[in-house]
Amino acid sequence: MEDKTIIDETIKILRLGGIILYPTDTIWGLGCDATNEEAVAKLMALKKRNDSRGFIILVDLPARIPSYVVDIPEMAWDLIELSDKPLTIVFDKGKNLAPSVYGEKGTIAIRVTRSKFCQQLISRFGRPIVSTSANYSGNPFPKNFNEISQELISSVNFVVPETFDSESTGKPSSIIALGKGNQVRIFRE
Repeated sequence: MEDKTIIDETIKILRLGGIILYPTDTIWGLGCDATNEEAVAKLMALKKRNDSRGFIILVDLPARIPSYVVDIPEMAWDLIELSDKPLTIVFDKGKNLAPSVYGEKGTIAIRVTRSKFCQQLISRFGRPIVSTSANYSGNPFPKNFNEISQELISSVNFVVPETFDSESTGKPSSIIALGKGNQVRIFRE
């Protein structure tokens, strides 16, 4: 299928509050509209996840971050620009997203995706999407499509064709938290 057709179909599912299985710039992910609380609740139920860690959201451009973060430390822009691998930044307080996306303290984890497919999808959709590993909570993340559980695959509303996976690294992103006074905490290198 043509890229535009796949993106159109994926957007249709996201707008209906559905769950997608898709390749990112890191690993295969489960996703939904990050502004739709019902969709996020469905995703949590699908993953069998009941904790309060929140989710990573993907945006297509750094310029979108101010729409979803209350206070952005200046250092964030340098980290995004200079990072040589996918980087997720946890900010102190998020806004304009589904409540279940935030961590228990209102934090928000955002990655500017490097995947051309994800960039096009998010740009055309006009909203960020949730990005969580394509596995059941507590199980190892899949390094590629073939490692994803068939049960999980059959539980989503749309599966982006495996042919779109040309940019996944097979490794999760680095995760750092930025706090007031330029505090930096590394969660995952």
